[in-house]
Amino acid sequence: MPDVIIYIDADACPVKEEIYLVAKRHGLNVVVVANSPMRIPSDAAIRLQVVSDGFDAADDWIVEQAAPGDIVVTSDIPLADRSLKKGAFVLGNTGRPFTEENIGDALASREISSELREMGVLRGGPAPFQKKDRSQFLQQLDKAIHALKRRYKPGGLAAPPAIPPSLPHGTGP
Repeated sequence: MPDVIIYIDADACPVKEEIYLVAKRHGLNVVVVANSPMRIPSDAAIRLQVVSDGFDAADDWIVEQAAPGDIVVTSDIPLADRSLKKGAFVLGNTGRPFTEENIGDALASREISSELREMGVLRGGPAPFQKKDRSQFLQQLDKAIHALKRRYKPGGLAAPPAIPPSLPHGTGP
């Protein structure tokens, strides 16, 4: 299996601890990308990358680094779109996989919600993070890692695909 890296868009990520545990169990590296220093476990497989606080600095850094077969964890829909275009598997922090098939709808919904908030019709942001979201996230992250391992086992593909076809909700070959 190639060196899969999990990139975390960390500033508002509620599932960092879960990612650390799952990554350790699977022997994967994690890069925590943030605009300011934060505590991370003392583990050689987990690295903190502090970027400038400029607009989209963390997003830009993640997109520059992510490669096909890597995993990006974010709730930022534009970052999810950009990461998909780089060939990474993208998972929202509530466990929702972003795919080529659903990213357009997610971007459109984000734009509509933004306009409704500007008009005062819609107030607030996303629903509060719940225990079921954490559970769903863990299931989807584990599913993604297992699919990547199957995809890249010895004798498998020589180069990573854009998105492993078996990842989103068990669809694919």
